[in-house]
Amino acid sequence: MVDLGPYELLLSIAAEGSMGRAAAVHGVSQAAVSARIRSLEAALGLTLLERSPRGTRFTPTGALVAEWVRAAIAAAEALDAGVGALRAEQTGRLPVAASLTVAEYLLPHWLVALRDELPATSVSLSTRNSADVATDVLAGDAVLGFVEGPTIPDDLDAQVVARDELVVVVAPDHPWAARRRALDAARLAETPLVAREHGSGTRAFLEDSLAVPLAAPALELSSTTAIKNATAAGVAPAVLSSLAVAGDLAAGTLAPVRVAGLDLRRALRAVWPRGRPLTGPAARLLRIAAVAGRSAAGDRDGP
Repeated sequence: MVDLGPYELLLSIAAEGSMGRAAAVHGVSQAAVSARIRSLEAALGLTLLERSPRGTRFTPTGALVAEWVRAAIAAAEALDAGVGALRAEQTGRLPVAASLTVAEYLLPHWLVALRDELPATSVSLSTRNSADVATDVLAGDAVLGFVEGPTIPDDLDAQVVARDELVVVVAPDHPWAARRRALDAARLAETPLVAREHGSGTRAFLEDSLAVPLAAPALELSSTTAIKNATAAGVAPAVLSSLAVAGDLAAGTLAPVRVAGLDLRRALRAVWPRGRPLTGPAARLLRIAAVAGRSAAGDRDGP
């Protein structure tokens, strides 16, 4: 970049009204200010100041250049501030809030990729239910959030980053595990379940999908692992993400139950304050999540 020091001296002369006062502002001698202005005039091929025993004043050309200098210095300061902000983002802390399913089964892979791209960025992760994630993002406690609920507050922007499907699961010796016919959706709705707390995206999505009120839970837990353990112990059926129960179904500790006429496929979304485009590490993390989601969708659709 062009050395703006002489131009800043020029503006100080304009503001203070003399070379002597401008020199005092900058903590240098008047002779030093005069020498730098003469060098600037020589470099530009223009006469900027008229010097006389009564003082120094701008020539018309100098006054015009001074106006241009104000705009140039303001632009340089904006550039410096912007670059500094980007540097701080890349070497600073990124607060993220995520719902349980995303935090446990997807986000760790995304954060590994982010660390490879931006090793100096530190991520602070808060694991919450979807409603609380939205609250954190709106309050500024998280720059970026990930939710699994069916609705997004109007003051948040959102982007689908992955897709998932809920699965009804029971203990292997539960009567539903031996059913040959699909379970009726109304039967599921009237059955007390081991469920997440209110505000959970999984619970909200199930309620929306059934379109009828759910029975009061047999047990209400805030941990996916606790829900799986309670269900495997025979407390009651549960409805959980396919990501969460894949290993349990393969091991036979939980059994899946088909439900007739019920589509439990859902979108997992990134959210951030409306009208505030993401930058720096937050934008990188969003891109990583979206690319991973597209890749996973391609794998499911492939042969």
